[in-house]
Amino acid sequence: MSQLPQGAVTCEALELSASAPPRKVSRALAEEVPVALSYNGSTQAVMMASPSDLTDFAYGFSLTEGIITHPDQITDLSIETHDAGTELRMWLAEDQARALTTRRRAMAGPVGCGLCGIDSLSEATRALPHITADPRLPLASVLTATQTLRAAQTLHDATRSVHAAGFLTRDGLLLAREDVGRHNALDKVIGALTRQGISPATGAFVLTSRVSIELVQKCALAGSGMLIAVSAPTTRAIATADAAGVTLVALSRAASVLAFTHTSRLTGNTP
Repeated sequence: MSQLPQGAVTCEALELSASAPPRKVSRALAEEVPVALSYNGSTQAVMMASPSDLTDFAYGFSLTEGIITHPDQITDLSIETHDAGTELRMWLAEDQARALTTRRRAMAGPVGCGLCGIDSLSEATRALPHITADPRLPLASVLTATQTLRAAQTLHDATRSVHAAGFLTRDGLLLAREDVGRHNALDKVIGALTRQGISPATGAFVLTSRVSIELVQKCALAGSGMLIAVSAPTTRAIATADAAGVTLVALSRAASVLAFTHTSRLTGNTP
């Protein structure tokens, strides 16, 4: 077997078939490890994630969870590996540290899901910025966006069990990240863009998953005006995208897509 990508390991299994005797086989599988995100010495959330591109994950999570608004507000970051998992230790600038302390006083405790570290229904439907960014992407690029992303999924090729997110511009797919969690994959892309000084307003996020409300929230908080996904959205995701000014494109296939919100960005966007 060729060298495996980061985040994949080889495991042994017994293959059973109705037409052949049992045999031992080796299979590449995706790693899933607990990743704790801590700020100024206190853990904010523990996510099950793929152990790759964790610096991108730290920055993306911090931005989309409202802990920081600019990468410079993380003054120090270290990645510590323990027997039980991995810890992303971050230290915040004074104002952000104070704001997070205030937020923690109102929290019942962090949870390992897409809506992290919240305990009120109002936080689950938090106010979002209204996006006015107008990414001018050729319709041909939009139609083939998920296929383009699929070609960049090296971890999925090895394991068949991870999600991917990417960032599409007029020049093509700029970057992609993979993870066992669809929210984590998007956070990694947002973190990578932030660290490289690339504005999410200049393109669209592309996802291999269905679209739920928290993915739209992350897109809006990052400042992108378009989200393209291979699967269907939920009704709450559509309502959230509509209110936030995000063009939501889903059920993406090579021949057609369904545009649910702010469709004017897609009518007349040819070069």
